[in-house]
Amino acid sequence: MSPHAAHGRDRFLKQSIGSLLPKVHEYADPQQSRVLLVGAGGIGCELLKNLLLSGFGTIHIIDLDTIDLSNLNRQFLFRHEHIKKPKALVAKEVAQKFRPQSTIEAYHANIKESRFNVDWFSSFDLVFNALDNLDARRHVNRMCLAANVPLVESGTTGYNGQVQVIKKARTECYDCTNKPVPKSFPVCTIRSTPSQPIHCIVWAKSYLFPELFGTSEDDVELDHSEDADNAGEIENLRQEAKALKEIRNSMPSEEFTEKVFEKVFYKDIARLQTIEEMWKSRPAPQPLSYGPLVEESKGIDTSICSDDQKIWTVAQNFVVFRDSILRLKKRLLDAQPDAIDGDKAILSFDKDDIDTLDFVAASSNLRAAIFGLEAKSKFDIKQMAGNIIPAIATTNAMTAALCVLQAFKVLKDEYENAKMVFLERSGARAINTDSLKPPNPDCPVCAVAQRKIFINPESATLNDLVERILRLELGYGEEFSISNQIGTIYDPDLEDNLPKKLSELGVQKDSFITVVDEEDENPRVNLEILVSERTDDKSTISLEASDVDIPRKPKPDEELPAEAQENGVSKLKRTADEAGLEVAEGQPSKKISNGTDNNTSTNPILLEDDTGTILIDAD
Repeated sequence: MSPHAAHGRDRFLKQSIGSLLPKVHEYADPQQSRVLLVGAGGIGCELLKNLLLSGFGTIHIIDLDTIDLSNLNRQFLFRHEHIKKPKALVAKEVAQKFRPQSTIEAYHANIKESRFNVDWFSSFDLVFNALDNLDARRHVNRMCLAANVPLVESGTTGYNGQVQVIKKARTECYDCTNKPVPKSFPVCTIRSTPSQPIHCIVWAKSYLFPELFGTSEDDVELDHSEDADNAGEIENLRQEAKALKEIRNSMPSEEFTEKVFEKVFYKDIARLQTIEEMWKSRPAPQPLSYGPLVEESKGIDTSICSDDQKIWTVAQNFVVFRDSILRLKKRLLDAQPDAIDGDKAILSFDKDDIDTLDFVAASSNLRAAIFGLEAKSKFDIKQMAGNIIPAIATTNAMTAALCVLQAFKVLKDEYENAKMVFLERSGARAINTDSLKPPNPDCPVCAVAQRKIFINPESATLNDLVERILRLELGYGEEFSISNQIGTIYDPDLEDNLPKKLSELGVQKDSFITVVDEEDENPRVNLEILVSERTDDKSTISLEASDVDIPRKPKPDEELPAEAQENGVSKLKRTADEAGLEVAEGQPSKKISNGTDNNTSTNPILLEDDTGTILIDAD
């Protein structure tokens, strides 16, 4: 594009949206701004296009996913030839043509990687979230708060959309309001008495796959609250899991696939058949045998895996099951030499990973056949296991446009004019707004004090942190606890951890630790500490100098007035100015001891409505 053409485009842009002058600082001009876009999916594609056409000069975009066939109907930057390629890299290549003079940096990576630390976030003037999962959203929210960078959060579900401006100490953050509690399923239902296809899918995804190829752990989709009422059956299930671990150790052998099949589809089912009380009001399960299915499946080609719209027969599922196990087995064994410190290599389920999806689809359908349940196509299982709601391109486009309109207000530091914006199909208005709320004084994420420490990872211990930093320098008393992303690493009952190196307890460079003052009288607000590494200093641990004191928690009579904390709903009637503005411009804690990693998954959960459609907050 010639400079003259570019100038002409900017001229029309100014006519459309007006000038951002008067500038409140040097970055108020979008052309001089440096912004980060997290997510290159449905909203992300639209946002990238809008940012370029709105004149933003430097855009960094990051996404971990690759392009899938199902993305093409709404993620307009992608074409059929881009399938399996990284979303972020393709988005950069295609969108760069919209405005060649803008700079786009793309990352095919996880935003939670350590290289994307607080200092990196601090280099941006504005961050846009276009994500489809709760865990990543919370991470970006926390990093933006730590870096004191404004965040424009967005999301869509079907016809509904939402845009929220977040700024440290001025507005609510993403975690200031409670999010819906994920749906979970009792362990005995999943492992012993499935009654719906979704139960078989959760079993394959959250139990069988991690036991064989991932990390065996209590998944959030499995509800243990009823364990006490089924103690006998729970003990049997534990024995089954133990036997499966032994089979996993035989993975290099040729008999591995047959051992897995015989264990989960024959022996375990035969045991369930003997529990007559379970089957008084429902048909008993019928186990599958390996040998007969080998004969029945002769002549069925593994290419059946690519037919994701078809509901496979039992024999076809058997073929896909065997083929996917061989693929996953090879990947895991090939990855083992690269595992750190002799740990076992692991794989994780991903809806866009064909090998893992084939395994979950075939395993869940074989289990469904055993219990007389309806089989599902691979396409349907991907939606259900991957927590996808069919997205609507128009909703994504409208939401992305609203993000940019709110961004202009942020660049001018006009937070008083920024709004929470809601798209709704029902109701008197398609677009509703609400004023931004102040921070929630009880928010565990933004209503905290923040400090920074420097550690020598080879020598700093938990005792150094507790005694030298928290008690000596910051004046903490006896009653407090320390936690990180793994769990609680210190409280008065965990003094055995004091001699351990912080690195042994999961405290690493660019990670966060939280200190909770548990004194009965006048406790401090929670302290969030950013950990930085320093190897050129003789000191094992040091606290960054700061004039900011750690405030005390407000007493009841010091809390904000009710009207200031009220989380109101959007108004149906607005003033002319408000209407004109929008139209014209547009967890239980865990303790860590003996160095054990008790990390739990925070993957989204399947939610089911009366029609059987899987619903989740997605882009």
